[in-house]
Amino acid sequence: MSDPFLNTHPSLSGPATAGFAVTPSDGAELAQPSRALYVGGAGDLAVTLLSGDSVSLGAVPAGSLLPLRVSRVHATGTTATAIVALI
Repeated sequence: MSDPFLNTHPSLSGPATAGFAVTPSDGAELAQPSRALYVGGAGDLAVTLLSGDSVSLGAVPAGSLLPLRVSRVHATGTTATAIVALI
C-alpha cells in the first residue's frame, strides 16, 4: 500500500505513526516523549509532562486517548493499566 503522507512533515495535530507499551516507573523516562497516551484499563495516571510539571489524572476511563506530551509515567500514583505511548 502506498502512503500518501510519506513526504509530509509530521505534526502534533496529525495521527501517530508509532507507539510502544509503557511500564510505569518512578525512575525511568520513556524511550521518547509521547504525542498521546492510550489508557486501556481504567484508573489513575501520574505523569511528568514534557515541560517538567508532574500531574495526576484521577479516574481515567478505559479506552481513553489523552493528547499529552509525556516524558514519564510514574509507578507511584498510577493504577491505570494497558498504557501505550503514541508517537
